Amino acid sequence: MVILGPDGWSCRVHPARLRLILNADVSGRLHVSRAAQRIDRCREPHWWLTLFCLLGQPNRAILNGSNRGRPAFLALRSFLTVNLPIYMDNASTTRTDPRVVEAMLPYFTEIYGNSASRNHAFGWAAEAGVDRAREQAASLIGAGPKEIVWTSGSTESNNLAIKGAAQMYAKAPVGEKGRGHIITCIIEHKAVLDPCKRLERDGFDVTYLEPGSNGIVTADLVRAAMRDDTILVTIMWANNEIGTINDIRSIGAVCREHGAVFHTDATQWVGKMPTDVERDNVDLMSWSSHKIYGPGGVGALYVRRRRPRVRLQAQLDGGGHERGMRSGTLNVPGIVGFGAACEICENEMESEGERLLALRLKMENELKGLMDVVEVNGHAEQRLPHLTNISFGFVEGESLMMGIKDIACSSGSACTSASLEPSYVLKGLGLGDELAHSSLRLSLGRWSTEEEVDFAIKSIHEAVEHLRVLSPLYDLHNEGIDITKIVWQSH
Repeated sequence: MVILGPDGWSCRVHPARLRLILNADVSGRLHVSRAAQRIDRCREPHWWLTLFCLLGQPNRAILNGSNRGRPAFLALRSFLTVNLPIYMDNASTTRTDPRVVEAMLPYFTEIYGNSASRNHAFGWAAEAGVDRAREQAASLIGAGPKEIVWTSGSTESNNLAIKGAAQMYAKAPVGEKGRGHIITCIIEHKAVLDPCKRLERDGFDVTYLEPGSNGIVTADLVRAAMRDDTILVTIMWANNEIGTINDIRSIGAVCREHGAVFHTDATQWVGKMPTDVERDNVDLMSWSSHKIYGPGGVGALYVRRRRPRVRLQAQLDGGGHERGMRSGTLNVPGIVGFGAACEICENEMESEGERLLALRLKMENELKGLMDVVEVNGHAEQRLPHLTNISFGFVEGESLMMGIKDIACSSGSACTSASLEPSYVLKGLGLGDELAHSSLRLSLGRWSTEEEVDFAIKSIHEAVEHLRVLSPLYDLHNEGIDITKIVWQSH
């Protein structure tokens, strides 16, 4: 339904959103006041007149259609067009695009053969769907179809890439030390850090780079850490908590100079930003379907086939699927959906990135303008368009999350959010426990709207202000006392 307001203002509203009649004053405040028994009366052309007459509190500014009524109308429109709760956790997982679901459906009930069954038509049809998805995924990243290996997700892709390359290029047998040197970073995803720690126990030497306060890993940092026995470098393309973007092309060039295999976890990058593995000097790259509006439980690993060819030791044995690199019956419907998601991202990436960047900047700028002691974490500009990580001083993060329960977001990586410890990523940037504990990660997506961003700004502002009223530390701050220099008495 399209609702017309004063002076031609309009908004499209689902009828279910009109179950409540609202009283909106010119300040933009909203009050629930009536059930919807008489909602039909609001469907006439001058609904706004009827609305306020029903409430028994007609507002002249609105009744005469002057611009003074616009704030109230906009507030009403925002309420009617925002379905609660709103989703701002797209860095964790995304809604599967209906177009992707449509592409998958035949592979559940009609084309249901095993893609490895090459002696009948059902298997051939399934294999054709997998091959098509391989082409779609390869096109998105500038690779060849034979360079795509299907996995269950980025965690498996990372494990296969890191362990597989380390074991293949090891300089000493199992059980001995000095098997080779690996370079990574302290703010990598746990799906990179934990495999590296496992390799340390298996005789490999690992250097963990520290990126500094902006979260950027530079080519110079990597170059300085290179050794004669360096066999593998694994640096993420874009950080999953703060959205900072590393100069992968330059890092890849350094690896190429030293003859080291270069892997990047591109889970947050691929599908959002242009990718060309040839141009960017990438040897191995991981990404996942559910981060780009595809189904969960499907991932991919790019493995370079030439100049140079990269070899991996398989981590799963039992059938020799995926050219011997990853055994197991393929999830054909999921892979088909992954391919469709890749194609949609390739076609819509540019316009979607511009839209999400505008929304992200609006949210950051307005929140910083409304409150003091608000810090956007990571590099000021070198960040993903859809993701922001903001710390609110003098506010405890878990309390803030409870205060904005209508907004689905996170206080760090979704993969480690069960922990009460402050984010290791933010701690790695040098943030103190207070600011690290008071951070929110908000990540926008394909269905995020400006009305949702407005709602999030208002909700976060109100929650932070409420919690700061309860904070004695904020009182000290307002009195001009530098609390970082206070020596607290121990008991």
